[in-house]
Amino acid sequence: MNRQLIRSYILLVAVAIFLFTVPVAFTLTKQLRDDTRQSVLREANTMALLLGNGDRASCEALTKVAKAYRDVEVTPTADCDPKLPAPTQDAALTRALEKNEPTTDWGSDFVWGKHLKVTVPAEGDTAVRIVYSTSDMTRRLWQIWGFRAALAVLVLAAAAAIGAYAARRITAPLRELNAMASKFSDGDLTARSPVTGPPETQTLARTLNQGAERLDTLVASQRIFVADASHQLRTPLTALRLSLDNIADGVDDEFVREDVEQATAEVVRMSRLVNGLLVLARAEAKVTAAEPLPLREIVDERLTVWRPAADERGVTIALGGSVVDDRPSVLASPGHLDQVLDNVLSNALEVSPDGGRITVEVDSRADRVVLSVLDEGPGMSDADKSRAFDRFWRGQGLTGRSGSGLGLAVVKQLVTDDGGTVALADAPGGGLTVEISLRASPRSGG
Repeated sequence: MNRQLIRSYILLVAVAIFLFTVPVAFTLTKQLRDDTRQSVLREANTMALLLGNGDRASCEALTKVAKAYRDVEVTPTADCDPKLPAPTQDAALTRALEKNEPTTDWGSDFVWGKHLKVTVPAEGDTAVRIVYSTSDMTRRLWQIWGFRAALAVLVLAAAAAIGAYAARRITAPLRELNAMASKFSDGDLTARSPVTGPPETQTLARTLNQGAERLDTLVASQRIFVADASHQLRTPLTALRLSLDNIADGVDDEFVREDVEQATAEVVRMSRLVNGLLVLARAEAKVTAAEPLPLREIVDERLTVWRPAADERGVTIALGGSVVDDRPSVLASPGHLDQVLDNVLSNALEVSPDGGRITVEVDSRADRVVLSVLDEGPGMSDADKSRAFDRFWRGQGLTGRSGSGLGLAVVKQLVTDDGGTVALADAPGGGLTVEISLRASPRSGG
């Protein structure tokens, strides 16, 4: 917008300069041409009168006047021979002699040529022609136009400087609004814009600030609800499980014990489902500003946590891709990547066969960093891939349908909040690849 305003200022000033300066320059050029013509014509008429007198004094005066010009031509005459060259026989000379009219030849239709030829008839069959060099006129012409061109450049430069200052002053409130919107989009709900500038931008700033305040209040209320729900739901379920365990310990009837164990299993599944819902609710409610985070350190930390569980089944978790040599940073909210990796690695470990391999790769692509987790499980059909991110959808792992069906939904929510994307694809050689694309930090090495 600044550039557009500056271009508008320069264009307006350029039009004003053109309208007021160019006509003046043309007028001065015409005046220079007319003044020169009148001056040379006046001298030519004087010389014609001297030539027409024919006496000795007039001839001497004619010779002296002719010395003031580089080229003066006179038709031959018996009465006065100033020993000047005779003019070339042409249409101008013929017209001057036959019609007794002075003629002017500028030598060019565009401004003028190198010489101005003025032919004036004298008495009898005589004529005087002055060939005047226009070099001085050309030099003055360049001075007229050059001065105005230089002045126009200076005025345009001044207009550009003033326009840049004015544009920055005009767009300053918009830049404040944009900065506030950028912080808001990154999750900083406390960002507010100063109410400055013209009435229109002040009204817009107030409206945005009110909307941000209202949204911040709603998110805070949701966070409070999530915290309360976490406490209120977990406590009864824990108490119910303890009660069922006590009942199982005090019952000798095998059929009753079996029913209690089934009820306990359902309570455990419900607890797992509640925990998943709470994690998803926190992911939706918690909006924090993204920060540059070292991806390699986070990946190393989570793999260290998951390797003991993988070793129990003989599953190998290894690093691949450019992450071994590169240490890119990504823009993400603190804690999001940890939860994302935990959910993805948990799913990959569940579907991996004993003795299988899980590979984690990181590749830098322009302004994005792609984190990929590849397993050697049964993979997914296209229909399953399209439903995998739905809440409560559970895939068929090696141990059957298990889990709450919220893991990938949580992954998608967290990655989307950080401005990234997540997708599923077939792994080379079989299995599934989870590709997580994140924004690269400007300070990233990738």
